[in-house]
Amino acid sequence: MQVKIVALKDYRISKIDKRIYGSFLEHLGRAVYEGVYEPDHPDADENGFRKDVMKLVTDLNMPTVRYPGGNFVSAFNWEDSIGPKEERPTRLDLAWKSKETNEFGLNEFILWCKKVNTEPMYAINLGTKGIDAARNIIEYCNHPNGSYWSDLRVKHGFKEPHNIKMWCLGNEMDGEWQVGHKTAQEYGRLAHETAKAMRLFDKNMELIVCGSSSELMATYPEWEREVLDLTYGSVDYISMHRYWSNKEKNTTSFLSNNIGLQEYITNVESTINYIKSKKRSKKDIKISFDEYQPWYHNKEFMDDHLNSDITEWPKAYPILEDQYNLLDCLLVGTVINTFINNSHIVKIACMAQLVNVIPAISTVKNGISWRQSVYYPLFFASLYGRGESLQLKIDSPKYSSDIADDVTYIDASAVISEEEKSLSFFIVNRSEEENVNLSFDLHNLKVNKILDQQIINHENMYVSNTKDSPNEIIPKKTSIVSLQNDELSADIPALSYLFTRLELE
Repeated sequence: MQVKIVALKDYRISKIDKRIYGSFLEHLGRAVYEGVYEPDHPDADENGFRKDVMKLVTDLNMPTVRYPGGNFVSAFNWEDSIGPKEERPTRLDLAWKSKETNEFGLNEFILWCKKVNTEPMYAINLGTKGIDAARNIIEYCNHPNGSYWSDLRVKHGFKEPHNIKMWCLGNEMDGEWQVGHKTAQEYGRLAHETAKAMRLFDKNMELIVCGSSSELMATYPEWEREVLDLTYGSVDYISMHRYWSNKEKNTTSFLSNNIGLQEYITNVESTINYIKSKKRSKKDIKISFDEYQPWYHNKEFMDDHLNSDITEWPKAYPILEDQYNLLDCLLVGTVINTFINNSHIVKIACMAQLVNVIPAISTVKNGISWRQSVYYPLFFASLYGRGESLQLKIDSPKYSSDIADDVTYIDASAVISEEEKSLSFFIVNRSEEENVNLSFDLHNLKVNKILDQQIINHENMYVSNTKDSPNEIIPKKTSIVSLQNDELSADIPALSYLFTRLELE
């Protein structure tokens, strides 16, 4: 199969906000306890943080992590998570029918963020709480001292403010499963008034209002219109969430899901522009895509647990511990490509989640940690997708799927860095059977040499990285990309992910 990618130096989309390579940590399953926090683990530090997990997170050069939820946050009292651990209350978490001990809380999260060199993105409870709780937590986190809540933080051992700049105004408030679910009007008014109060403390903080939980919601996109109409002047971003399933093992449809994602982003952007026009505003609202991931391997157990009558509320029980295969890896590659190709509007994105729960990283209690297949597209993009995105033209044969017509077999994004004089390509071959002979038409981009090229593929599309076999799906150095007589080309295997980085003149 012959495919050509055309890239021109001057056809740029936008400077990429590094925060599109973020992740998400929720008090759900073993994400926190036995994930990032396990004091009895032989590799735990003085704070109880697993050093092996911190190493894998640090390797991602993770720019931001969203916390503490997720559905969890909508019935969460943030005050439970501060102060001496022995004095913190144990609560029943209604979202996931579990017991929350609050051993790992707000201050622990901030400490952990500093250790892995990431920026916190904190979600506040607008389900059972509201304006009062929001203003109190901001005073606790961001005020230096001399007030009740700031002095309490100092008493808890944190003299310097946390200075959290990104705040989510609730979570998935359009969903009836949410504790404190609201209509668009109810939520929009509460979010606006909460944002106003937060702005009185600091007008420069970044506020994210809840969009639809997915484009499959019956209220989408009217929810976006109503919420933005009420909050446009008081927030900076609107959230988007999306998960994907491949229960039917329909490869062609599964790997075309980013086409539907593109339509979703375009429609939300159009709604933003409509409200901007309606209000005659100069302000631009951007998108925070703060939850995304394949999610289907272990979902039935979660549904059974949540729908059951339980008397014992377990702590940190194993749930949603998906083991991702090659196809999941390829899908995530196309999703991140879509974020890069929409970098003018998508400024924040969080892979959900980071550890153990639909994870990038998996752990064994008192044992090892390892990378899931979906870790690697995020790794390459985060490390080498810093700069400006290029508008690509892909001349490729196409196929039709249940998701979309005219799906190109090759999906790609490209990022140019003037500072590093480099050009990085992130390429997915969707074809189940055919190799792709790929040629590059770079026009006025002069390539000196190939700095790196790595391939992710496997003879078994359904194989996963597990505790017993953690390196089934890993990037491998390759030589399939060649530069001869100033002509760049590549022979890309079927069902594969290719990363290549080029040095420019």
